[in-house]
Amino acid sequence: MNDQHGEIRIGMGQIAVEQGNIEANMNRAHGAIKQAAQLGVDIVVLPECSDLGWTFEDAPRLAAPIPGKISDMLAAWALEHRIHVVAGLTERDGERTYNAAVLIDAEGKLLLKHRKINELDIAHHVYSQGDRLGVADTRFGMVGIDICADNFPSSLVFGHALARMGARLILSPSAWAVDATHDNKRQPYGKMWKKAYSTLAKLYDVYVIGVSNVGWITSGPWKGKKCIGNSIAVGPGGKLIAQAPYGVDADAEAMIVVPVTPVELKLWGTEFPRYLKKKGYHGI
Repeated sequence: MNDQHGEIRIGMGQIAVEQGNIEANMNRAHGAIKQAAQLGVDIVVLPECSDLGWTFEDAPRLAAPIPGKISDMLAAWALEHRIHVVAGLTERDGERTYNAAVLIDAEGKLLLKHRKINELDIAHHVYSQGDRLGVADTRFGMVGIDICADNFPSSLVFGHALARMGARLILSPSAWAVDATHDNKRQPYGKMWKKAYSTLAKLYDVYVIGVSNVGWITSGPWKGKKCIGNSIAVGPGGKLIAQAPYGVDADAEAMIVVPVTPVELKLWGTEFPRYLKKKGYHGI
């Protein structure tokens, strides 16, 4: 039933993101892309809103179109270092601002753009709602991208859709935030994401990888909270295969290299219900 692609290497580029500081943030993005390429990574994943930071209040004024100057920088670096890049960006489209993510190939070509659908209500005044899902056919197989809360346990319909559209990798730029006083030793972070990712991974033999930034939120309704990294990768069978450091400062920045072997499901359309029923899922 399944064909397997060869092993590829995913880089979880857990970098610091400073709200509103495009220059510093893009310098870190460039550094992560270069580092990933030096480590032999095939696809590097960067965090949500890696240009301006999630919920930055002045995003509507500073956001760029996609394609545009910021995505063009990523495309140039992807081409320079011969690596695929997935990154969260803030997109300006006319009078609207979107929480977006892009997939750029090693030739610098924009293969896919996603606009976050399941945006938290506290951010509705900053971002407009995305209205579509898509996958891209790459040399690694089909790749889908979504963003952070698009993978909430209550919103896995989006992940189901990407998997049924053929995605073997679901890559998710994220910004995982907690209260400033959160104690990770007493309340380890990540249980919700592991549960959601594992659900998809078990059902579809897909890899789900979420990459969060680190750093303080200094603007917007969650000002004073901290983004803490803790990026995770889950593979077929629901197995946790990698987890990045938890922290808010630069010492929590990391490039975690995750070897994966995508498994192609020779299924589509109405073949899925029968396949999923055998795994205990009945479409409810």
